[in-house]
Amino acid sequence: MTGDLMHNSDHASGDSQPSRDPAAQPDGSDSRIEACWGRVNQRMRKDIGDAAWRSWIKPLRVSRLEDGTLTLEADSTLARERVSSQYADRLRVISAAEFGDVVSTIRHIEVRLASVVGRPTNAPRRLSGQAATSPASAAPSMATPRDPKDEATAGLDPRYTFANFVVGKPNELAFAVARRAAESTHVAFNPLFLYGGVGLGKTHLMHAIAWHIRAQNPSRKVMYLSAEKFMYRFVRALRFRDTMSFKEQFRSVDVLMIDDVQFISGKDSTQEEFFHTFNALVEDGRQVIISADKSPTDLEGMEERLRSRLGWGMVADIHPADYELRLGILQSKAEKAPVDIPDKVLEFMAHRIVSNVRELEGALNRILAHAMLVGRAITIDSTAELLADLLRASSRQVSVDAIQKQVAAHYGVRLSEMFSARRSRDIARPRQIAMYLAKNLTSLSYPDIGRQFGGRDHTTVMHAVKTIENLANNDARINEDLTLLKSLIGS
Repeated sequence: MTGDLMHNSDHASGDSQPSRDPAAQPDGSDSRIEACWGRVNQRMRKDIGDAAWRSWIKPLRVSRLEDGTLTLEADSTLARERVSSQYADRLRVISAAEFGDVVSTIRHIEVRLASVVGRPTNAPRRLSGQAATSPASAAPSMATPRDPKDEATAGLDPRYTFANFVVGKPNELAFAVARRAAESTHVAFNPLFLYGGVGLGKTHLMHAIAWHIRAQNPSRKVMYLSAEKFMYRFVRALRFRDTMSFKEQFRSVDVLMIDDVQFISGKDSTQEEFFHTFNALVEDGRQVIISADKSPTDLEGMEERLRSRLGWGMVADIHPADYELRLGILQSKAEKAPVDIPDKVLEFMAHRIVSNVRELEGALNRILAHAMLVGRAITIDSTAELLADLLRASSRQVSVDAIQKQVAAHYGVRLSEMFSARRSRDIARPRQIAMYLAKNLTSLSYPDIGRQFGGRDHTTVMHAVKTIENLANNDARINEDLTLLKSLIGS
């Protein structure tokens, strides 16, 4: 029998949704909700600009509004992921204000795929106030059979595979243990605990494990969900007094994967149920894979016994990406891009955007979208202009020392050559460029700059600046190098 890959999205199952129950209390009429959503749309358009709004916000549709959660429908996995990662917080704040006459507060924005809400994409859409087709849906069973074909890809991003994961020193351990857990016919590590900061690849590895297991051993039943979804499912089971079906569903899987387990910190009842589910699976030899933003010992608001259990098996951390890994990720993405991106632009982005991989990929998507929609060539200048908000976050005070280090690294010469008396062309030219940049990017005088270049006379610095100015006007390669260096240094 072919096993199914389950994902904890209420809309992805055959279960009827409580929010569309005739007995459910809607937060407002459909017309009022649509009017509020129209106002949210216009505010988002002003905030993020026409291009981003047309691409990501305008296509969204309101599915329902209940219990402080506004559920939106997206037409693709890419749109769902983009809105969830980049615009959900802003949407929540604006919606909380605009829906004030309909609901007291909006605490959460949820984005779902329109194709798996339980209706054909061309069928009429139903908001929370509309009755379900059958009163029997008032108390759905957690164990209602589901179509394995529908479950197979629900919630899993097809881009997140091992083949698409760029490996470097910061993530090589996490990648290795994730691959081992996916390939092993027996439980290799129990639990496997992956942790790291936001946007470093934890979710990518979780999805990759699920995809690999399903491809290599489809008879294994895998359940992947976020800790938030686990809590919602548990609360729903309590609400409909169906905890036995809940326990049966979660404890009958071969592989349970919980993403962002830190979400249940401070939620005692959910932790209690998770603890017993965890123990039951481990004692029965089933694989448990967990991810979080901190190591088990550093998870605040988590019961001591649960922290201890989470640290039982293999704990692997993912460090922030270094320059080489960031550049490798950009190059991998650029190879599949519909437009050409110059190598110097990729190097510039890898140097300047250091926060996390998700933000790096978002920046790349932004310049790709701009190039395709506006038709403007991708250059370092256009990239710097388009990513000004991201670059400001990583800007720093420019110093002569920083200029010397960047120029030496760019031209492959030793830093000591900036101060040496050698006059060979391969040394003198980078030194002159560094002097030129020092004059243009700092407020230092010619004598001050000369002192920081081995005590050179101010006339030497003046000559260097004049030489590079002339070259920049006549030599395209020098001009391009100067543009890149200025951007990397943080002008």
